[in-house]
Amino acid sequence: MLNIVWIIFIAYIIDLIVGDPYWFPHPVIYMGKYIAFVERLARKNKSIDNRTNNKEHKSTKKIEFAVGIFICLSLIAITSVVTYIIIKIFEFSFFAKSIVSAVIIAITFSTRCLGKEANKVYKALKSNDIKKARLCLSYIVGRQTESLDEQEIIRATVETVAENSVDGTIAPMFYAFIGGPMMAMVYKAVNTMDSMLGYRNERYEFIGKVPAITDDIFNFIPARISIISIAISSIFLKLDWKSCFRISIRDRKKHKSPNCAYPEGAYAGAMNIELGGINIYFGEEVHKPTIGDNINRLDKENITMSIKILYISTFINFLLLSILTYVIYLLH
Repeated sequence: MLNIVWIIFIAYIIDLIVGDPYWFPHPVIYMGKYIAFVERLARKNKSIDNRTNNKEHKSTKKIEFAVGIFICLSLIAITSVVTYIIIKIFEFSFFAKSIVSAVIIAITFSTRCLGKEANKVYKALKSNDIKKARLCLSYIVGRQTESLDEQEIIRATVETVAENSVDGTIAPMFYAFIGGPMMAMVYKAVNTMDSMLGYRNERYEFIGKVPAITDDIFNFIPARISIISIAISSIFLKLDWKSCFRISIRDRKKHKSPNCAYPEGAYAGAMNIELGGINIYFGEEVHKPTIGDNINRLDKENITMSIKILYISTFINFLLLSILTYVIYLLH
């Protein structure tokens, strides 16, 4: 049981040192290709995209919903089997199996990558290159960035660092402690499905319903325990740790997702800033309730501070889960 602590520690260090190299064929790429392939195959059925009457519309909803279920179950199954086979191949050696397990878990983390990409936005803003800042931001957010001003760019960057601190490291780490590399990789598959299909618009409303709900379930606990590690990191950074707790609880329902407001509220509270507002997705304005209090005006230094919170909180999360694992081991 305690072996998993060292394996995850090695995985975390690998992620901090290596990150996600551009040349590496990341499994998420192939997960995405599979999701896109199945969706494209399903949409070849004309009834999915041509709704001429109410009867056809209801039929289409059922088809899309069924396709969403199929994508969800099949991708989880494929991911589990492939991960199991890879680990099984290296069972001849405890050392080899441990290293391979660590590498697989490291692949599910994105601490270094997220921090690096967010820092590119910061550097562009510091150089007063608003166009480059928008471009750099477009690589890490789903919203449209072409018309964003500096304040909106800062807000979007802080929001994505906050949300992805859970999606990118805290959640997969949580599942790695529970079920090793297989569970960590399954979480990554679920999160990838949600990022591709979990939009509340006409195209994805029904096909993405099950993937979105599955992602909400998987993130339920990690999003809430993230408050603890973010609050502790804010103490080290001499930020407002009390507001970190207060805002994350107070504004927890100010998001369409049942989970995202927790880390966003924690980051906003720690820095005494306000997040949320108007975003544009696929050409449509999406109004999001504000999270946090507008005590401090958004500044580009909030980006660097959010990156610091990211690094410290993910490490604290590792320490807390390691202690919990050790306590459970002693109790057994």
